[in-house]
Amino acid sequence: MEYNHFYKDHTSLKELGDGDWDILISAHNLTERVLDVFQAVSAHEKHWICHNEYGLADDISPHGAFRCDATCEDEFILQFFEDRFDGKSLENAKICVDITGFMRPHLLYLMHYFWAKGVQGFDALYAEPGHYKKLDDTRFAEEHVYSVRQVAGFEGATNNRTDNDLLIINAGFEDKLTAEVAEDKDKAEKVLLLGLPSLKADMYQQGVLRTQRARDALGEGTSEIFAPASDPFSTATILSEIVDKARHEKGVDNLYMSPLATKPSALGFGLFYIRECRGHAASIIFPYSKRYSADSSEGIGRLWKYEILFQ
Repeated sequence: MEYNHFYKDHTSLKELGDGDWDILISAHNLTERVLDVFQAVSAHEKHWICHNEYGLADDISPHGAFRCDATCEDEFILQFFEDRFDGKSLENAKICVDITGFMRPHLLYLMHYFWAKGVQGFDALYAEPGHYKKLDDTRFAEEHVYSVRQVAGFEGATNNRTDNDLLIINAGFEDKLTAEVAEDKDKAEKVLLLGLPSLKADMYQQGVLRTQRARDALGEGTSEIFAPASDPFSTATILSEIVDKARHEKGVDNLYMSPLATKPSALGFGLFYIRECRGHAASIIFPYSKRYSADSSEGIGRLWKYEILFQ
């Protein structure tokens, strides 16, 4: 399926002030690319959520921000909507989500929630980093992965036949997470989806250096395919092409996908799954850690606006 007709464009902090959204949802962290966008957006309602994984104390979190003790993405997002919208229909609301600070599983389940509630679509904002503070040594998640599992809302049926399992990993800076996912599905054929063009000219090379550290887990037969790191629609299109080709050539018993790179790429994985994978032996899997860095970047690069449509 072709997704490149979907709307995407650069925007600016000034232009965000001219928006007419009903609702803005953003995940708080300490980076200026999250804080400045929240301040700039014009919306009737603005909602901060605070991810437990950032480990931010109450006194440095925004007043009135949503917090809860839920450890799973579905429980967290469901409690957020119950707390802030309590039965209010969102089908006709103009919704804007700044995806920059979101945990990927929570972002994916948010997409599932909108789809399940009959929301036709939403606008997504993403602010690229000026640069990562530690360059190719940047770490977002802590080393310990306590579980590799399906993301809530993206659990497919499991086919007992596993001869032709396919695992697509969207690899970036997280070599430890890449290795964990590859080892969890060690018998599957593996495809690495790499971000090129990258967010910044030097980030592709930095990501490749990190991914090399996971080569033992990936194995020698892993193929590499490229998709723009800032374009969810190109990512969804390329995923569709990879899966369609595999299904026609020798079949796919179980399809596993793991978005470990940029948030726009994760959007693409979610969009592809919702539009093409439901009812199949397909799932999105993720390696879960308890802590993520709340302040890994400096400055703001390009600011993107995407129109996500489910139909």
